[in-house]
Amino acid sequence: MDREAAIWHYCNYQERSHKEVRNKLYEIGCIKSEVEDLIVKLIEADLLNEERYARAIARGKFRMKQWGRNKIIQTLKLQGVSSYCITKALTEIDQVEYANVLKKLGEKKWQELRSERSHLNKKGKFIRYLLQKGYETDLINDFYKEISTSH
Repeated sequence: MDREAAIWHYCNYQERSHKEVRNKLYEIGCIKSEVEDLIVKLIEADLLNEERYARAIARGKFRMKQWGRNKIIQTLKLQGVSSYCITKALTEIDQVEYANVLKKLGEKKWQELRSERSHLNKKGKFIRYLLQKGYETDLINDFYKEISTSH
């Protein structure tokens, strides 16, 4: 299989970032000018689309892994996605669904921590868990106040 056919197959399989495609092309032995030519061909054929890739990642990571916006943004930045496309991708996340997922994750974690004796340790573990999932500090603090007074 020649390089062009290989990269077309690679891009047809799933959405890819420009960075992933560029790395794959170098991995299969392409030189810089060949890489740029193939990337242009892929973009023209609509097999490579940064905005579509960013939207797919945002949807998938939120729905499947229940990641927050911060973690999704960080992942897209690591893939070299433009700020414009990141902003567009975040529109894929419904605000109501986002708040519901945060509450569901928070309540589950709160229940896991019910045997924690120290209130400070419980608070720290709760907040760190939601931060690690990529949720925003202000949303976490608001939810913490709500859940700590109701339980």
